[in-house]
Amino acid sequence: MSGSNTVTLTDNRNGKSYEFPILDGTLGPSVIDISALHKNTGMFTFDRGYTSTAMCRSDITFIDGEKSILKHRGYDIAWLAENKIFLDVAYLLLFKKLPNTNELDDFRQELKTRSFINEKMIRLFDAFPDKAHPMAVLQACVATLSTYYSRDMNFDDPKEYMELAIRIIAKMPTLAAFYYRHSMGYPLIYPDLDRGFTENFLYMMRSFPHSHVDLKPIEIKALDTILMLHIDHEQNASTTTVRTVGSTHSHPYSCISAGIGALWGHAHGGANESVVRQLEMIGSVDNVDKYIKKAKDKDDPFRLMGFGHRVYKNYDPRAKVLKKLRDELIDEIGIDSNLIKIANRIEKIALEDEYFISRNLYPNVDFNSGLMLKALKIPTNMFAVIFVIGRTPGWITQWMELKQQETIKIVRPRQLYVGPKEGDVNLEKSKIEYKKH
Repeated sequence: MSGSNTVTLTDNRNGKSYEFPILDGTLGPSVIDISALHKNTGMFTFDRGYTSTAMCRSDITFIDGEKSILKHRGYDIAWLAENKIFLDVAYLLLFKKLPNTNELDDFRQELKTRSFINEKMIRLFDAFPDKAHPMAVLQACVATLSTYYSRDMNFDDPKEYMELAIRIIAKMPTLAAFYYRHSMGYPLIYPDLDRGFTENFLYMMRSFPHSHVDLKPIEIKALDTILMLHIDHEQNASTTTVRTVGSTHSHPYSCISAGIGALWGHAHGGANESVVRQLEMIGSVDNVDKYIKKAKDKDDPFRLMGFGHRVYKNYDPRAKVLKKLRDELIDEIGIDSNLIKIANRIEKIALEDEYFISRNLYPNVDFNSGLMLKALKIPTNMFAVIFVIGRTPGWITQWMELKQQETIKIVRPRQLYVGPKEGDVNLEKSKIEYKKH
């Protein structure tokens, strides 16, 4: 094998050279196919955090972090946010095309009819402590769903797993809202078939029997946009987790449950919750300069939440969409003015200060989404749950893409072992120590 579509690796220890093919995608960097690396050289690669490793082929989402580009099936996220709703993009991910009016209506109706959960699952909520985190409960509930929808399901039949996909998207808001109501001691509010997907969630969260709940269009639009902006984000930690578990041929709802566990981390789905808690901790605009100074001090462990991103080396394109919408939300319903003043002051400094600019520490999607969710009366500990509702179509689409591969190879990374060698271990001493105990 030789030519311009290969790369040559030379081992300077023995002078041997090896060639590996270069694979080109439709967008983004090319990749070096090192599948035969160990077979040919006896070595592995070392890539902590998989920062330079492509784990799969995918046609779902494309990100260019340098240029602040995020596309779903070729559609730019800013255009989608301006012209479409969350369900349009969910349909786009699942069916590889944007729906027409009739297709969207049918999709919306099917989601409505599948939004109810088995009444027996409500009893599951009683098994959790009163202060259980909603993410822990949601993870358990989704895993439990696999026991209700496992019989006679052929996970290799596209029609069957499309049914599974639509079902989990439909039930996620109901599970989230039901547990919130249960934890507060409020009566459960069932889905209203006359309401849209996003409106229904707010309705189930806020409503009470025999009373009218006032949901402003801007509130529905704001939450719907937040859900859309979180729908998929390439091979992040939780999506990689879903694909990893899926490679073992586990139940798809078990894969989604594992994804929820990964998303729960404060460095991932819990980031917008951390932003709001940090703004509350700062407490006043008068304290902002002090905390900015702490953030710039390399010897101080304090870090500003909501700035910078693992992938985007420029402005997060989702943050631009939310900034505009956040301002609309402020105008119509108002947001905690003190937190907004603090956030605006921090953002102004970050966008003008050379320290932040030189390090590409621009506001990310979490910076504004937390403030918006707070304005929408979503409890802070439910922020990550909102992320789950939005990300579910992406996760299940990634799982479906995995299933559509010709062959599924179980994910099994290797390691650089740095433990003791056999000659370094005193086996006789170990036996003596064991006997003493």
